[in-house]
Amino acid sequence: MALEWVVLGYAAAAEAVMVLLLTIPGLGPLRKGLVAVIRNLLKPFLSIVPFCLFLFMDIYWKYENRPNCESEACTPTEHLRHQKSIMKSQRNMLLIVSALVFYWLLFSVTQLVLKIEQLNNRVEKLKNQE
Repeated sequence: MALEWVVLGYAAAAEAVMVLLLTIPGLGPLRKGLVAVIRNLLKPFLSIVPFCLFLFMDIYWKYENRPNCESEACTPTEHLRHQKSIMKSQRNMLLIVSALVFYWLLFSVTQLVLKIEQLNNRVEKLKNQE
């Protein structure tokens, strides 16, 4: 199951880089190309949402079916394994949330950049009419 987390980590990192590239000031000439590329990538990246839901359900199922190690009957190694499992689940949940938040940010920032371009074009058109 480690491959799913690697894929999700790379997808979240790619989303973060794209958001960073869209928000860096001074990339005026490149921005139109970036926006076009990112708009074309938004639909394939939408597959992250059901993928994250699947991974969330996997974490929940593992959490519900995890053997409890809160009694005195647990050995130190079992207790350590239980704590490691909880830490991995928390880390993976953080990765799921970050991937979803970065997708939402990427979508929102792309829409805002497109709206700004449309408004700038409208202003230029109104200036040329006067």
